Amino acid sequence: MTRIVRYLGIAVLLLGFVSLAVGSVFIFEGVRADSKVADNLRAEKVTLGIPEALVAKGDVVDSIKEAEKTAETLVEHRRAVALTYGDALGGGRFDPTNPSHLSYAQGMNLQTSMNLAVLAFGVSTVMIASGAFMAIMGIALGVTGVALLVLARRIPQSPSARI
Repeated sequence: MTRIVRYLGIAVLLLGFVSLAVGSVFIFEGVRADSKVADNLRAEKVTLGIPEALVAKGDVVDSIKEAEKTAETLVEHRRAVALTYGDALGGGRFDPTNPSHLSYAQGMNLQTSMNLAVLAFGVSTVMIASGAFMAIMGIALGVTGVALLVLARRIPQSPSARI
């Protein structure tokens, strides 16, 4: 019985270390991804949807809320040109020399970029949360493993088990 408890304790302790390590990697990569997306957005210097007072201070779109607001603003602007892509084309083909077609297409491209930024921020948040959960579970498993090892030392051995 002592041997089984000891092996179980070692196995649980090892699982705890692995979970803690994987959780730490998830947290690190999530923070890195979040930072990279924010840096890429800052480099583009998009200010659409940000109050003028903040733009004057140098603020640009670099967060999930700001990217969502920018995407919503772009939808409003595009719908002022036409309600749908088909409406913008008027039943014809895309003409890059037509300012209305070009404006609509550029709005779609920027809106897609903002929606991808929102998605990337969301994925990085999920990675960080998953990593934190794994790390907490790793600590809990580690504590459980240590408790099992201590318990294994305290279990009295029967005379037949000493042989």
